[in-house]
Amino acid sequence: MSTIIKRGPGRPPKAAGPAGLQPGSSTKSAALQRGEPSKKKATGHATLQRGPQSSAFEQAFRNIDDILWKESGCSNELDYTEQTSWILFLKYLDDLEGVKRMTAELKGQKYTPIIEAEYRWPVWACPKRKRGDSEVLELDHHKALTGPDLVKFVDHTLFPYLRGFKQKATGPNTIEYKIGEIFGELNNKIKSGYNLREILEHVDALQFQTSEEKHELSDLYEAKIQRMGNAGRNGGEYYTPRPLIKAIVQVVAPSIGDTIYDGAVGSAGFLCEAFAYLEDIAQSTSDHKTLQEKTFFGKEKKSLAYVIGIMNMILHGIEAPNIIHTNTLAENLMDIQAKDQYDVVLANPPFGGKERKEVQQNFPIKTGETAFLFLQHFIRSMKAGGKAGIVIKNTFLSNTDNASISLRRKLLEECDLHTILDLPGGTFQGAGVKTVVLFFTKGSRTRTTWYYQLDPGRNMGKTNPLNEQDLAEFVQLAKTKADSPNSWRVDVSAVSDATYDLSAKNPNRTEEAALREPKAILQEMRELDTKTKGLLDNIMQLIG
Repeated sequence: MSTIIKRGPGRPPKAAGPAGLQPGSSTKSAALQRGEPSKKKATGHATLQRGPQSSAFEQAFRNIDDILWKESGCSNELDYTEQTSWILFLKYLDDLEGVKRMTAELKGQKYTPIIEAEYRWPVWACPKRKRGDSEVLELDHHKALTGPDLVKFVDHTLFPYLRGFKQKATGPNTIEYKIGEIFGELNNKIKSGYNLREILEHVDALQFQTSEEKHELSDLYEAKIQRMGNAGRNGGEYYTPRPLIKAIVQVVAPSIGDTIYDGAVGSAGFLCEAFAYLEDIAQSTSDHKTLQEKTFFGKEKKSLAYVIGIMNMILHGIEAPNIIHTNTLAENLMDIQAKDQYDVVLANPPFGGKERKEVQQNFPIKTGETAFLFLQHFIRSMKAGGKAGIVIKNTFLSNTDNASISLRRKLLEECDLHTILDLPGGTFQGAGVKTVVLFFTKGSRTRTTWYYQLDPGRNMGKTNPLNEQDLAEFVQLAKTKADSPNSWRVDVSAVSDATYDLSAKNPNRTEEAALREPKAILQEMRELDTKTKGLLDNIMQLIG
């Protein structure tokens, strides 16, 4: 008989959330069943399409955000996501250990837990007891820490213990190493032990054991990352629109056995989407093992993004992500050897960053522009015949500084830049720049480049974000590089070897007249006023 777990009372529940969502609802969307695509709103938001009531998972996330809103140490979506992440991670780890223990028992083997007894979730976070003579389990309030005692245990006992895993780990790709890395970068910002107790109880109700549960949790976490990205000025730093990532992965079309790399991994959206794409075509146990252990690799400089990226990959089904916490650009380009190269590179490097002189010394083409340094890194990190899909500012195509010209020349001479996707303004909410996606293969020079100018027919923004339908024609036409009102080809032999200007100029569209200067418009208005006054004077004389 299965054991029923009932969450303890904690504090009194809040009133219903936005749009009449009721706590405790357990309705699940049919779209979440494994094998079906998640149904998203027509606008392309990461939030799931649901019925009148939210699922228990979604309501738990809302309740947690409500509690964090009351915390003085948590002031924005970045803090909410960070603090939710470490608690989710520890609950996930406990569920993972449970699955591994049961698997070992079925094989007649002994399982040695990763976490020592006193630091395990059922001991410190949510200890349980049977409710009377029934099989129902509820929170044991006599054993559960709360208030200042809970915060003291987390800050001074639990976190130091977890940080020590990095030194004990046998290698950087182990779950032990990830535990040490994550808790070496984070601090508990929840200073009210009563708030923390409520959050622990909400998270305890979440399960990570079935594919349906993991699928729903991963979608909800994606939505949280999107809100976090939209909360700041540099939205693209944490969140690349998922419809765009999906289109890039479809066009690059990686295969089972490819190694896939993102050196500016952020929230790991590219690696998660590539995993979903390849998981659908995986046939054997060997294929799935390859995807888990030998396919996805990334590097991330910023602590919060590193933690979120690992958590996002875990929720998407990758148990021990091969993500390294390091400054990618601090590595000398010439130190990258064949063993360090990958079959596929998918990335959206930071926009507009400026790197110091000592970092620029690691690159043959020296520039302060972070994205241009990353592009050099990506080209060097690709195997011969390797494929790439890279998001970059559209000014890369036409900048006239020496570094930009040299980098465009390098790209055309060393790679086949076969496709450029020109994205409309507003694709990256809050970023304030226009972008393009460069698709190229390393090892042969560019002869012809196919351009596609995306025109969604509306102004892009928070209320009208990019969606999959916007990109459907591009994905289809990219297979044959067909001409259309939105696409055309350019023979690279016609490109000036003085500037290597690759600007996206659609020959199928008439150029709009340049906007006139305000002074010229005002002058014309004055002249028209004078003429009108003269006509009125003449009319008045005639009728006078």
